[in-house]
Amino acid sequence: MKELLVGNAPCSWGTLEHQDTSQQVPFDRMLDELAETGYTGTELGDWGYMPTDPAALKNEITKRNLVMLGAFVPVAMKFASAHAEGVDAAVKTARLLAAVASTPAPFLVLADDNGTDPVRTKIAGRVTPKDGLSQTEWKTFAAGANQIARAVFDETGLRTVFHHHCAGYVETPEEIATLLELTDPQRLGLVFDTGHYYHGAGGENCDLAAALNRFKDRIWYIHLKDIEPNIARRSRIEQWDYFTGMRHGVYCELGKGCVDFPALLRWLSARAYKGYCLVEQDILPGMGTPRESARRSREYLHSIEFNFTDSLARV
Repeated sequence: MKELLVGNAPCSWGTLEHQDTSQQVPFDRMLDELAETGYTGTELGDWGYMPTDPAALKNEITKRNLVMLGAFVPVAMKFASAHAEGVDAAVKTARLLAAVASTPAPFLVLADDNGTDPVRTKIAGRVTPKDGLSQTEWKTFAAGANQIARAVFDETGLRTVFHHHCAGYVETPEEIATLLELTDPQRLGLVFDTGHYYHGAGGENCDLAAALNRFKDRIWYIHLKDIEPNIARRSRIEQWDYFTGMRHGVYCELGKGCVDFPALLRWLSARAYKGYCLVEQDILPGMGTPRESARRSREYLHSIEFNFTDSLARV
């Protein structure tokens, strides 16, 4: 019988890039709670959140019977001047991942430097074509992504997936498509994030199966994120910025929003997906009840898991 492999990430405990670390949950407590609530994999979080010494990190992971699944590396790739530093950061991170790798192998999760551009941060969830990159900027962005993905593979043998993300320059479905058209399909895949896709598409009535089919050849990894439709709708009407939406709880526990997770599991099952799905309930430091939310999200996935494990549930 197939098994649905599920991890969770530090961002579900409020550990997010560019945020105040004074309210950050210590990594060892986060890992304890992650394991206690039924998850078997994790991502690294921001550089320095978990130990950066390979032996120490491996000890923390293995003593909890966890798998290291990846690490998020943001780079402002629209600027050519950021590419060399981005390569250095990605390769440094990938070397740590490779040193603690097991099965399945972790991914370098590459993204734009989300939340740092004031315009894109302000219009998250309601981006229009005029808000995007120019042709020249797209070429620069894609060249940076290709350079980083190739360097990571050449140095460590690990694969890179790009994370489309609200408040960054690859948010909408068309922006995702453009990036994939301009990048190397052998070296750069896509981590499909359900919540960011719904929010970036600008609506709550998303045809998830159609979206997955559109990008099926490049989807190597899955992030499970739900979105609260009433809050998302209000964020567009009242023109909240990205972080205001988060403070209002736009990314809710799994099963409490509008993402069609049963359809996702059926889609993955039909394609014999063997990798992990990573739960991410993006919250700001000090928000919510991470341990209890993680448990409820895992219980929800258990309740719909037959859509993945039972071949009769496929559509």
